[in-house]
Order: sequence, then structure tokens, then C-alpha cells
Amino acid sequence: MSEERRRQIVLDTETTGLEPAQGHRIIEIGCVELTERRLTGNNFHVYLQPDREIDAAAIEVHGITNEFLADKPRFQDVAAEFADYLRDAEVIIHNAPFDVGFIDAEFARLPQGLRMASLCEVTDTLVMAREMHPGQRNSLDALCGRYDIDNAHRTKHGALLDSEILADVYLAMTGGQKALSLDAEEEEAEGHEDGGIRRLSAGRPPLRVIRASEMELVQHQARLDAIDQACGGQAVGRRDSRSPDGEVH
Repeated sequence: MSEERRRQIVLDTETTGLEPAQGHRIIEIGCVELTERRLTGNNFHVYLQPDREIDAAAIEVHGITNEFLADKPRFQDVAAEFADYLRDAEVIIHNAPFDVGFIDAEFARLPQGLRMASLCEVTDTLVMAREMHPGQRNSLDALCGRYDIDNAHRTKHGALLDSEILADVYLAMTGGQKALSLDAEEEEAEGHEDGGIRRLSAGRPPLRVIRASEMELVQHQARLDAIDQACGGQAVGRRDSRSPDGEVH
């Protein structure tokens, strides 16, 4: 199966504290599914009753309270469905040892004895980011800023919200068009005649041209003016069109 067609799961958890070895538990699991680099809508999201108190510091981070979780299922109630959801997928996690450690600790409490490694392959976007941006901050918020991902609605951590944001970040980090095709239904060509060139029909319909509105042109001009001012009137894109009197044409 090609990388583009591989089933991928972007996963995040929220917990009662920082260390599963100290008895801390998962209280939220949020996953979104990607196939062919597109969200499918086949999400997995549950809140869980942890049978212990949540640390106050953890509540400050995610806002999930003991009272809210009082009537929620336990991990054992959703374990089989969760394992089936993950099975044979590539699971993408930011700072994977944290989430995998908690998930493996939850599975270890069950007689099946499952582990993440027996279900799926894990890709850590924090490791990827450190390799791509050494010496820089590589938190999820920092990556959102670097890749221009809107996370203004993220006032608290939440497993499903963070997995949705991470999916956007992952796609931006791994972006880059591998093939140009005007037929979305046609497979990427390999070994085509004529050196791999796909010839287009002369009778194809003309490409649609979408022109900028008057308001968009005004906004674009204002943005160019701001860039030019910030550059002290030396913006490259404006110098070629500037007349001797300084006016832009």
C-alpha cells in the first residue's frame, strides 16, 4: 500500500497527571482518521472515568473535572473498540512516549495484554519537528505558528481538538506535491508511454478563471503598501513598477 493510501490515525490523550507509574490514568482519548492525506470523519472520541482524583495542575491544563467524568465509561469498556480502531494503522502522536506510555499502562490492566506496538506503527511528530527545526521550540502551539495553523480556539487542551490541530500540522510538515494530475480519479502514473507525459484532450473544457473582487484588490494593495513601508520603500516587488517620482503603477 502506498504512503498516500495508508490509513493514518492522529491521536491525543488527556490524563489525571503526568506519570502512569504513579497510578495516573487516561481521561480522554481523541483520534481523527486520515486516508490519502484527507480527513475521513471516522473519529474516535471518549471521556473515561479514571477511578481516581485528577491532579489540580492537570485540571488547569485541560479543564476536565472529576464531576464531569463521574458517569463516563471506564477504559476496559472501550478497550476492544479502541484496539480495533488502531489496528494496522500508522498512529501519529506529538511526544509519543507520553501517550503510548499511558495507553500501554491501560492495556496492561486488562487480561488481553495488548500493547500499542502489537497494534500499529507510531510516528512521533515531535521527533520529526526537532529534526526539521533543530534548536527551535517545537511544541504544538509553536508548530501552529510556524505553519500558519489557526489554533485561536484552543484555550484549553482537549484530546479531540488537539488531534484535529495536529492533523493539520502533520499535513503541513509533510506537504509537498509529489505528482501533478488534472484527473483526481486517475492513479499516479508510473512508466507511461512518452516518458510519463499525460497528454490532455484538445476537446477538454476550458479552465475556470476566478478573478479577485474589488474588495480583495483593495486589501491586496493595502498589504503591499504595508510591506513596502516596512521595507523602507525598497520592496523588490514594488521597485520594478515604481516611476521616478516614487509612485507605484
